[in-house]
Amino acid sequence: MRVRPKSGVFVPMGESKNFILFAVLSLGILVGYQALYLGPKEAERQRFEQQQLEQLGETIQPPAAAQSLSPEATQAPAQDDPVYADAGRVTIETPELSGSISLRGARIDDLLLNNHRISLDENSGNIRLLRPLDEANAYYVRFGWTARNKDADFVPGPGTAWTANNTTLTPSTPVTLSWTNEASITFEVTFAVDDRFMFTVDQSVVNGSGEAIEVAPYGLINREGEPDTDGLYILHEGAIGVFNGELQEMTYSDLEDDGNFESSTTGGWMGITDKFWMTALIPDQQKSLPVTRMARRVSGPDVNYRIEYTENWQAVPASGSLQSSSKLYAGAKIVGAIDDYAEQYQIQLFDRSIDWGWFWFLTKPIFAIIHMLFEATGNFGVSILLMTVILKIGLFWFANKSYVSMAHMRRAQPKIKALQERFGDDKAKMQQEMMALYKKEKINPMAGCLPMIPQMFIFFALYKVLYVTIEMRHQPFVGWIKDLSVADPLTPVNLFGLLPFDPPGIIAVGVLPILMGISMWLQQKLNPQTSMDPTQQKIMGMLPIIFTFVMAQFSAGLVLYWTWNNILSIGQQWVIMRREDARMDEAKA
Repeated sequence: MRVRPKSGVFVPMGESKNFILFAVLSLGILVGYQALYLGPKEAERQRFEQQQLEQLGETIQPPAAAQSLSPEATQAPAQDDPVYADAGRVTIETPELSGSISLRGARIDDLLLNNHRISLDENSGNIRLLRPLDEANAYYVRFGWTARNKDADFVPGPGTAWTANNTTLTPSTPVTLSWTNEASITFEVTFAVDDRFMFTVDQSVVNGSGEAIEVAPYGLINREGEPDTDGLYILHEGAIGVFNGELQEMTYSDLEDDGNFESSTTGGWMGITDKFWMTALIPDQQKSLPVTRMARRVSGPDVNYRIEYTENWQAVPASGSLQSSSKLYAGAKIVGAIDDYAEQYQIQLFDRSIDWGWFWFLTKPIFAIIHMLFEATGNFGVSILLMTVILKIGLFWFANKSYVSMAHMRRAQPKIKALQERFGDDKAKMQQEMMALYKKEKINPMAGCLPMIPQMFIFFALYKVLYVTIEMRHQPFVGWIKDLSVADPLTPVNLFGLLPFDPPGIIAVGVLPILMGISMWLQQKLNPQTSMDPTQQKIMGMLPIIFTFVMAQFSAGLVLYWTWNNILSIGQQWVIMRREDARMDEAKA
């Protein structure tokens, strides 16, 4: 949002006060965002770069009809529990992912994102999404079965040692894990993965026991410990899912305060989302699931977060078999990948895994424009500049109305001053004569606010895009701007890095915010002084300085947009007002 005074004109007292109030409220919003949003955001970013994602432990619940069966333990196992014993691993190698699957428990519990680093530091490691059970903040995914009227060891559990038919899982080589119980029933899990972030998981049961059994396949995501989050309303982090076509979001504190979420559903998906990363279980979209849960469990000092679904009981006759297929998304929330998967597999509302916010009708198109321009230019900073030009063209009607009205009002100033001198003590008469003059001179006193309204929404939509989309993360512009998603780091406070200290954020005003402040000041100086009272003039004069310090904490991409928008506005205003002056001179001639 850009605050622009109606320079060069007389502003009636009521309207002037309203405009000052509008500017102050706008500033208040920005200050609030800085204090409540950007400060925690930067703190979280620093914590994230030091300790990364933190994740979790394990347990499963059977279908509603089988609650009396023996579920897996709902507390962390003892350190000498067989669940920790090494049984070997299957390596995962894809263009986007690397890691392994533990043969103990058939857990996908070791996953690195090959193309996403913790920070811009060349020595920083890759993002680690999943962690094994024997590490702090374990975070893993597991698929299994429960069996009706059978002991827990009848089906494979978290401590089961599986065998694999291959040592490496790649996009061209799936891997099948097998385990046979004492009753000669073989359970298999076949993992396949594409070249991005989607796993296909086929679960099968081959009944060699000589008697019919009933089993229910399940999938679970388990996360140990609560990770650091911004904890702010603008971005959802925590449990997320779509159940019966409706999006459900529960933060970690929601699960603590409001309790677990449980639902039956047909299709949909469920998972745990971070700012840029996500794990999500995606059952067959045609299946009806009797039990799905987003849960928080406490066992002593340990807190686990669990996302799970369980399918209906299914009969497996003697010498018969059963197959069930589902999918797992584990990786970065790349918009193109999310949208492609949603269309390819007809996943209900899968695009909602990216928090586009209430103004999705603005944020999604703005992102689409920026990304399209990025594909053409290879630079997100250049894309923002070009997008700003496109938006200025789209908003030309509003700006044209505003600047034409301002040109008429500037021409009418001698008449306005005469009315002031004549009716200065009679406010009612003064207002009546002013309205008559406005009508005669074709002046719209509210036209100056027209460009502000759409720009306010665009500003916050762009703010959202820069914050929630991973495509902007670690993207350079030019020179010192190595990451458009964080604040401009180059500041004169430490002589542009020559002095060996990092100044506090409140005074670390970067080069881009300084340029933005100068552009705001030039906008104000483009027109003659208004007939405001001294207090109002001082407030307006201070706004460029105040906004410079406030915007210094915003992402460089957002400040780039505002600065460039101001420069374009100055040029547009200069051309339109002088063209209108020339037209009015020609009409009088």
